[in-house]
Amino acid sequence: MNLPTTNHPNALRHIAVAVALGLSVASGGALAQSSATGIIFGQVQGGSGATVQIQNVDTGQTRVLTVDADGRYRASSLPVGRYSVTLMRNGQTISTRENVQVSISTGTDVSFATASGATSLEGVQVVASALPAIDITNVDSRTVLTAQELQKVPLGQTVNAASLLAPGTVSGDSRYGNVVSFGGASAAENQYYVNGFPVTNALTGLGFTELPFDAIDQQQVITGGYGAEYGRSTGGVVNIVTKSGGNTWRFGATVDWEPRALMDSPRDIYYPRNGNGKDGQLFQDRSDNRTWSTRYGAYASGPLIKDRLFLYATAERRETSGSRGVGSELAGTAAKTDSKTTRWLAKINWNITDNNLFELTALGDTTKIDRTVYSYDYSTMTEGPLLGTEYLKNYDIVGAGATPGGSMYIAKYTGYLTDNLTVTANYGKTESKHVDTPLGASGVPCPLVVDLRSAPSTINGCGITGGTVLSPGAKDNTDGWRLDVEYQLGDHHLRAGLDNLNLKSYSGLQYEGGVYYLYQDTADVNLTGYPNANLPANPPPYLVRQRIIDFSANVKVEQQAQYIEDHWQINSNWLAYIGLRNEQFSNYNGSGQIYVKQRHQLAPRLGVTWDVYGDSSLKVYANAGRYHLAIPSNVAIRGASASLFQGQYFTFTGVDPVTGVPSGLSPVTGILYSNGADGVTAPDPRSVAAKGLKAYYQDEFILGFDKALGTDWTFGAKATYRNLKSIIDDFCDEAPFAAYAARNNIDVQALGIDAALSAHCYLFNPGQANTFSVQYGDGSYHDWTLTNEDFAGNSNGVGFPKLKRKYLALNVYLAHQFSDNWYGKVEYVWSKSYGNSEGLLKSDIGQLDPSVTQDWDFPELMIGSSGYLPNDRRHQLKAYGYWQMTPEWLFGANVAIASGRPKNCIGNAPGALDRQGYGTSFFFCDLNHDGTPEATPRGSQGRLPWTYRLDLNAQWRPAWADHNLAFTADIFNVFTQQRTLSIVETNGGNPSYGRTISYQTPRYVRLGVRYDFSL
Repeated sequence: MNLPTTNHPNALRHIAVAVALGLSVASGGALAQSSATGIIFGQVQGGSGATVQIQNVDTGQTRVLTVDADGRYRASSLPVGRYSVTLMRNGQTISTRENVQVSISTGTDVSFATASGATSLEGVQVVASALPAIDITNVDSRTVLTAQELQKVPLGQTVNAASLLAPGTVSGDSRYGNVVSFGGASAAENQYYVNGFPVTNALTGLGFTELPFDAIDQQQVITGGYGAEYGRSTGGVVNIVTKSGGNTWRFGATVDWEPRALMDSPRDIYYPRNGNGKDGQLFQDRSDNRTWSTRYGAYASGPLIKDRLFLYATAERRETSGSRGVGSELAGTAAKTDSKTTRWLAKINWNITDNNLFELTALGDTTKIDRTVYSYDYSTMTEGPLLGTEYLKNYDIVGAGATPGGSMYIAKYTGYLTDNLTVTANYGKTESKHVDTPLGASGVPCPLVVDLRSAPSTINGCGITGGTVLSPGAKDNTDGWRLDVEYQLGDHHLRAGLDNLNLKSYSGLQYEGGVYYLYQDTADVNLTGYPNANLPANPPPYLVRQRIIDFSANVKVEQQAQYIEDHWQINSNWLAYIGLRNEQFSNYNGSGQIYVKQRHQLAPRLGVTWDVYGDSSLKVYANAGRYHLAIPSNVAIRGASASLFQGQYFTFTGVDPVTGVPSGLSPVTGILYSNGADGVTAPDPRSVAAKGLKAYYQDEFILGFDKALGTDWTFGAKATYRNLKSIIDDFCDEAPFAAYAARNNIDVQALGIDAALSAHCYLFNPGQANTFSVQYGDGSYHDWTLTNEDFAGNSNGVGFPKLKRKYLALNVYLAHQFSDNWYGKVEYVWSKSYGNSEGLLKSDIGQLDPSVTQDWDFPELMIGSSGYLPNDRRHQLKAYGYWQMTPEWLFGANVAIASGRPKNCIGNAPGALDRQGYGTSFFFCDLNHDGTPEATPRGSQGRLPWTYRLDLNAQWRPAWADHNLAFTADIFNVFTQQRTLSIVETNGGNPSYGRTISYQTPRYVRLGVRYDFSL
């Protein structure tokens, strides 16, 4: 530890006594804090009536507080950054603490004490910066990463990469874009904030609006136990505060390269040797799927008016080119892809006065992708002719679909009205547009064409996506505001607030080219269910089915919340936290009607910390809380809004040789529609969801401790238990209604009850009784309460199980604070995630339909569904740190080791269990290939291999450039481990069963140059 400086006689004795007493005084008030600020607090022994001056080192903003009768002071809602804290009496400086770091939502204890033998504060002057490493004022579980740490540890330059440093976080399924999973929850259950405003994907909850990586001042990752100010999350919270300008003009620029030549080729993917017909054959050639990536960035920061008005502005451009990705042998395509991402941020901070602060943030995030698609012949391993092109904007065809992107604006006011009363208010809005435009080789949209005729010659269409594309005009808009009031009342730090957010989306899917043509042998066509189905007297050998879909709608979710909380300093060692959050959710369909409304979703939060020795060297803490989640907007697109599903059969006389489009069409059936007689009218909201739906919610309990080991080391452990108590999903089974009618002697035909009971799906709370509004023939609605017995009233007598998703974890860590020129942290987590539902998602099959998965569609699907869940990683070891070898040279490392994901075998059900024709969707498999399905409960097929990853970096800041110039080199996955991360888990004779879907990213290198200077 560096010795503080002083001019006082007998300095060392006074310093030793002052520091010892400072550590032994009581912590001054307890502290929770808004999502973008922190607190400085403390106690002054014998200091009643003195004042404490807190000054931001970079902006000059100054607050002066009077020490109360108990010797305590507290400064809340401070912008993150560096501060100088000075104790004063009668205008004279008594003691100063320099370099006090304020972190997000964290309390920093800066206490002062008289020296031995002194009777008052006069005559004692201490200047120091040593502070306890343990924050005894919080009951949650958090990891805070500063901009300096993010630059010194080898990381992918994304928020997700930084989040994975936190304990209990794992990458989600690659089919969701590798969004992070927190504490066993699905990857769609997190909340992301930038400067206090939520930026989570408005449609699905997957992903968030990104910002320039260099704009991050601090990133806080909360993995549990968060207070009542936070809601709408049953996973984790990622909270980012961006950099701000100060009184010094600073400039910088950076360039990073990831050369294609220094990137290893990803592993080819082969069919597994499972006896299903393609043992060991090549499925996907990925040998040339390497890229050249470049990132350019620059920033400017400084005072527009000294001490009052400040600017921070930054922008970055990321370009990736050279990718030549070959599709699977089923797709038979190869694509050359170029992507360009532009991100920018501008922030104005206005210190109107020292007690009235205003900030305005604007940022943009736009990704554009251009793909050129060719046919590919796997027999010769060569490219064929051009098939077409595809242009995408803020849309990810590989991962999570529409990505937030777009623009965002946030305004925030902070008012320190008195020493004890603080008010903060913010307002924000976002807008994001999404584009997916495929064009054929001729430059025009082409339809999807499939030929199933027995004729020897096939019809080839020119479509390039092989399925659906995003509806034109897709976009998301959000706007929200919140108001927070804090008041210190003796030993109670009270806080209350309002938190409102509106999410609006226009989205949906259509077939590529707007239409899908399926050519079939007439003998294979089943016209059952089609209206006006009449084949000609002498039918032709072939028919073509034309299908048009349009699942598009303007939907909205309104989310409102109120909360109140009290941090109560019971005595010098004990702090209690008591909070209550009340949430309301309203989901609107495409016609502007509410189809689900939930009120008074009460979420109590309780916590306690025990400063065992009263010196912040040992903290024991515990907390318990309930956390709610709203139904995502996407549920309304198909489940509650009008859906066009137009199918019709035709005879035809010709086929376009390029597009495959039939000509000379003559209808042989009428047209089918869904969700409304005309495909335009939304279903009555009363027929969409159960009445009085309980919100999605989870209970959580945490017990832990943190221990200081000397001045540089900390050690700790915690246990976490999470229990998902309620979810909302859909079921599509008419049998429970029939059982209810039989049980209550209801004559369905006589009453003319809507036959559509068996024609669509209903939102409900799985595993319990639900009440539905059923329409009778006279147009009236009547409540039917379906019991668990009704849900089991099918021909197989199988009912829904009770919902179960539980997460148990024990983690231990050892950290070395930065001293002796190095910093390091190592953390081990043992965890178990088990149950019969992953939550909002279904990673088993990569289903991207949050809250409307196939899991609960009918009871037989849930047989054997209980077991280890997809985000279960039994063992995780993470270690990261850096060594400042000399002022010029710095080296860093990041290690991640984890056990593999559990494996499933999902196949066909035996006998009559598949009443709905779902095929390979059951936890049964023909493992012996003898045609007899065997029960294969969830997670019973072993695990994928352990994964190992080592990342290293080096940084050189030459002295001849005053250390302002930096040359950097990062090597990711040094040993190029490419272990399997996910596999195909559906069997039923599928030759791809067990085939790898994704591997670890192979080794790649990032080289960089950075220059920073100030005026």
